[in-house]
Amino acid sequence: MKNNIQTDHTTIINKLEKSIKFHNWNCILPFLPEGSYLVGGYIRDLILGRISKEVDVDIVVPLNAIEIGKEISDNIESKLIILDKKREVVRIIFKNIYIDIANQVSSTIEGDLRSRDFSVNSIAFLFDKKCLYDPLNGLKDLEFSFLRTHSEINLLNDPLRILRCFRFVSELNFRIDFNLITFIKKNKEKLRLVAKERVNYEIQKIVNGKNAIDALILIKKFNIFGSDTLYEDSFFLDLKKINYSELNHEEQEQFLPLFFIAQILDVLSLEKLKFSKAQIAKTKLLRKWHFFLKNKNINQLNELERFKLHQELEKFLPSFIFYLPQNLRFDWLNRWRDKEDKLFHPSNLLNGDVIKKNLKISDGPVLGELLQYLSKELAYKRLNNFDEAIYEAKRWIKQNAPKCD
Repeated sequence: MKNNIQTDHTTIINKLEKSIKFHNWNCILPFLPEGSYLVGGYIRDLILGRISKEVDVDIVVPLNAIEIGKEISDNIESKLIILDKKREVVRIIFKNIYIDIANQVSSTIEGDLRSRDFSVNSIAFLFDKKCLYDPLNGLKDLEFSFLRTHSEINLLNDPLRILRCFRFVSELNFRIDFNLITFIKKNKEKLRLVAKERVNYEIQKIVNGKNAIDALILIKKFNIFGSDTLYEDSFFLDLKKINYSELNHEEQEQFLPLFFIAQILDVLSLEKLKFSKAQIAKTKLLRKWHFFLKNKNINQLNELERFKLHQELEKFLPSFIFYLPQNLRFDWLNRWRDKEDKLFHPSNLLNGDVIKKNLKISDGPVLGELLQYLSKELAYKRLNNFDEAIYEAKRWIKQNAPKCD
């Protein structure tokens, strides 16, 4: 698959210089010594025509990255962070721009570029000579949406790069080189050596990419996050057979990432990888109701069970929709989209403080049970307004909690 992109050096250089001025970080150029160069994602994304809200810049200088960073920071009123004092890596935060400056590690620019993760990230723009340097044919790989590495050792130096391969599939629709696939399968266990927060961050990027489905299918195929038996759990679905268009575009953006995360990781893995309590809690509920409905036909749920399902899944029901029988999905989604549907949106039917004030009742188990009961009655339209709810509440209290005033 060939990208319709310009790989002519002159065209790219012109775009780079315009982009640098447009994003207003040309003010740092006078402070960069001879031999400094731009490298990495900034060049790659510009060539691909990829627009990002946040601008990330990677610059390599021959020596004294910390000293240069301090001088730039002092002169352009920006924030300086020393990321690695020993290796001299600094970050300058200037408005919405993140500029990382690092010392050249090898004795030559080519040596440094050959130590980078992938060929598409190994294209350099030399500031003083105003020329591109592409010793690993990264431009050609960009043209054909092809991901490969010059050296597997480069990936082993930071095993997170194994996972980053799938991010390229998800965000940029890249194909992975066969040799790289073989390497991934052989070395996937080394991801366990990477800080959990970094793995988490990469997964979040993958599940939010435009081509997340393709990336996730590969992740499951290669069992990146588990044993060969992990996906035998009946909770995991065949991602290739799902009709995602049942969700509209906004729903896909909002609810598919949670569904995807739950499709590649079980709850224990989510906890180990330090996912948020909210994501873990939602995944537990997805699993709970999936297994509940495997053991009981959805049409056989009693009123309380159906009410509890909508109460617990209300905020993210579209993430659960693919576990439902096909013939129910359209109706359920349409009802959920209707914010006035009291069964599908039961959580905001009553205000506990108002109930407490009107009935002179305090916080406690009785109040919780009462609110649950009234919400259910409203959801099934046996109560129509607040006055009816107060009247029914008084009757319920008299019957169930006679000692309460």
